[in-house]
Amino acid sequence: NYVDTVNAELLTNNAIEGILAKLDPHSTYIAREEFSTAHEDLDGNFEGIGVEFNIIHDTVYVVAPLSGGPSEALGIRAGDKIIKVEKETIAGIGINSRGVMKRLRGKKGTVVNVGIQRKGVKKLLNFNIRRDKIPTNSVEVSYMIDSNTGYIKISRFALTTHDEFVKALNELKEKGITQLLIDLRNNPGGYMNQAVEIADELITGNKLIVYTHGREEKYNDKSFAGRKGLFEDGALVILIDEGSASASEIVAGAIQDNDRGIIAGRRSFGKGLVQIEANLSDSSAIRLTTSRYYIPSGRCIQKPYNPGELNNYYDELGERATGGEYLHADSIKIKDTTRFYTSKGRVVYGGGGIIPDVFIPADTSFSSFFLLQLFSKDLFNQFAITYMNERREEFNKFKTVDNFRKQFKVEDELVTKFLKFAEENDVKKENYPKEIPFLQIRIYLKAQIARQLWQNNGYYPVMHDLDSTLMRAVGCFDEARRME
Repeated sequence: NYVDTVNAELLTNNAIEGILAKLDPHSTYIAREEFSTAHEDLDGNFEGIGVEFNIIHDTVYVVAPLSGGPSEALGIRAGDKIIKVEKETIAGIGINSRGVMKRLRGKKGTVVNVGIQRKGVKKLLNFNIRRDKIPTNSVEVSYMIDSNTGYIKISRFALTTHDEFVKALNELKEKGITQLLIDLRNNPGGYMNQAVEIADELITGNKLIVYTHGREEKYNDKSFAGRKGLFEDGALVILIDEGSASASEIVAGAIQDNDRGIIAGRRSFGKGLVQIEANLSDSSAIRLTTSRYYIPSGRCIQKPYNPGELNNYYDELGERATGGEYLHADSIKIKDTTRFYTSKGRVVYGGGGIIPDVFIPADTSFSSFFLLQLFSKDLFNQFAITYMNERREEFNKFKTVDNFRKQFKVEDELVTKFLKFAEENDVKKENYPKEIPFLQIRIYLKAQIARQLWQNNGYYPVMHDLDSTLMRAVGCFDEARRME
């Protein structure tokens, strides 16, 4: 009976989105135009800037930069707000997921300018992001840190994550590891069953890994360790931060509650809600929260939210930063003071993420505005590509990453050339800090050159020379051995 002609499909979509927005932060609607791309992050290849995002009240929030993608390389963080794309304001215009992906995805090698609002930074940060093929491998890299210590970095929990993990772990075992560090930093989660499978490789016997509880009994389930795992013995450290969510928290929580190893780093995101995907008749779908998951101690680590007021849900990460939580363990605000107990009687808490056993503060040496400019303009990567194209034959003498790490030095002459390149790209001398961070520049240049030669297998081992969080996590193995 309405007086004018209306777009019934658009109205229906808006109505469904409006209903779900009043429920919780993770119940979402996938329009039919978006359905084919909605699973690409976990199931297939795509080209873009490499972020997982969510839209809350017309604002695009970065849930996490995808590991190995261009956004992570430029220093984009969980909790950042994407305000502009190519000088077009996308906040407050009713943008949907399809609109975001249309603007951010594109052919490998093309550049998109993105305006980021970051908590605690007054100016809008502009990043020139060179789109790339986002890696489908969820195990980004695995290698030997030393003769005893294996390292595996998992970026998300996709369809093949467990298979990739088993392959990487078997290769490390052949090299004689006695202790293992699993890096789940900035891992936004994914498929729960993959998290359970990986936890089962680490936990002995038939111990509980996770259980779910919903209003309907059919959504109640329990998952236990069952088979003989690949690394049930040996010291274990799990590294997390505020970008570790969902399936990452299942792994970390199961390890912590079963006293299997040490959780190190910073408090995780706090997502304890489970969604099912229901297909609708027009090929659209909804992801509806049907249960909460609980880790073995009985705690749910879902952080608080107010239905219909979901901006604060993602802003909470910024509040952690301004409140000092990233630097000081005593600044962590425990949302739920109910006490839960691990298998050995240690007190743990829920209601806001996994609190690590060993707190490691954020490294602030990378937060200078000078370095931020170099990252936002993608200058390290651009310089390394040009440098390598001119000298690739010289680098063929380095047969292995270890060989390269030990023998290649970034001399003063190369740093000077890079700073001149930075000036040519509008990072002027007057913007330099009093003390130019030469060490960081040398490592970043070396890491980007290594990436040209061996991709992530070269990049991460070199970058880890600057990763104070990782190095401190390696120092947790004595404590981890005491838990065996």
